[in-house]
Amino acid sequence: MIDRRRLLGTGGVALAGLLGGCAPMAGIAASPAGKAGLIDDIQERTFRFFWETTDPKTGLAPDRWPTPSFASIAAVGFALTAYPIGVTRGWISRAQARERTLATLDFFANAPMGDAETGTSGHKGFFYHFLDMKTGHRFRNSELSTIDTTLLLGGVLFAAQWFDGDHPDEARIRALADRLYSAVEWTAFVPNDPVVTMGWRPESGFIPSDWNRYNESLLLYVLALGSPTHALPPETWDRWTSAFEANWTTENGPPRIDFPPLFGHQYSHVWVDFRGIQDRFMRARGIDYFENSRRATLAQQLYAIENPEGWSGYGENVWGLTACDGPGHFKLTVNGREREFRGYSARGPYERDDGTIAPTAALGSIAFAPEIVEAAARAMVDRYGSALYQRYGFLDSFNPTLEGTNAPIGKGQLVPGIGWVDNDYLGIDQGPIVCMIENRKSGLIWETMRKSPAIRRGLTRAGFTGGWLA
Repeated sequence: MIDRRRLLGTGGVALAGLLGGCAPMAGIAASPAGKAGLIDDIQERTFRFFWETTDPKTGLAPDRWPTPSFASIAAVGFALTAYPIGVTRGWISRAQARERTLATLDFFANAPMGDAETGTSGHKGFFYHFLDMKTGHRFRNSELSTIDTTLLLGGVLFAAQWFDGDHPDEARIRALADRLYSAVEWTAFVPNDPVVTMGWRPESGFIPSDWNRYNESLLLYVLALGSPTHALPPETWDRWTSAFEANWTTENGPPRIDFPPLFGHQYSHVWVDFRGIQDRFMRARGIDYFENSRRATLAQQLYAIENPEGWSGYGENVWGLTACDGPGHFKLTVNGREREFRGYSARGPYERDDGTIAPTAALGSIAFAPEIVEAAARAMVDRYGSALYQRYGFLDSFNPTLEGTNAPIGKGQLVPGIGWVDNDYLGIDQGPIVCMIENRKSGLIWETMRKSPAIRRGLTRAGFTGGWLA
């Protein structure tokens, strides 16, 4: 995998001054009591990240906040998914969600496309990974991203299915969503048959990496097979998943397809209910992809309990490794042992683990293993308090191993008694929190997307059977 996020700037923001001294938001308790109360509080705060930081005119969502940032098209996909959750929970009205959603889809449907190096937002239906927050055009030399376009489409298609009323704006949302999805030329982005490339740049062409193993690209191939205009052939799925055999493991936890960072087990499940449906690969294993993600979550908790690398803070209720911010790229001797730390990186058990824990790793898995995730959320709030849990919920990441050190951190803060704490929220890490909490509570996204022709068509062409597809 390649690291898909870039840090913007290196300066930290003092935690004490962040968000006006971390005062609780109106209507949200400062110290929510009980598991249910805490999960509700986390979900609302995380929802408000998208509602309050997204540009209401364009729908562009920042990659990160409060550090000044470009827009992330994947974060836009999560934002579009969050708006109906806000309506369902009574945080915003349907009219508010409809207006914001329509503005977003209007912007993307009318964004300039083409193969020019500047002045466009995408090409052949795909969009650039990062867009300028003001113009909506390609940010610097970012790549045309197939996976980030996929995550954007997850939100687009969810909006199309959820806004099912007779209101003319809802009819327009559905029409724009169909237009955006139909425009994506999946067949033009398969330079190495049968797998889809990770991206393309006008200066150099396809980037030298493909979606050729198990990871977050389950949704990508479902949508590529389900396309009404540029569908990949049905045999693509089995040819692609045949590579999963190499990553099947019976070590360090229950048997599963291994992918160390948890985001790879979460993103596709935001929009697709994989419970009880199986493709050829999973039928042979006797489980489904939902169960695989549950096992990956349990394996991460087990890794934290065993803590083979001896990082501070790891344990039964404090765990979670995924792609996230980090304290910076440096080496430091801690308690007589030289350690190597990283900035933004895709972390997992035995892979680039530097003691940095990301709350989204646990919270994004709440639908898979609620019994251990709810305990982890409570433990992190109780142990780290307002240094970690603030206006929009959990800050992106923290590292207890750096407590009491003079580490040359690149961003964030060294907090006495706690360690390093990030100073940003990341859109792609906030998204799985608010969405998977809702799937755990009500199944709203799953139930809505079960009706999506794109999802049903893609899964059927991929060979999925059983469960709700039957």
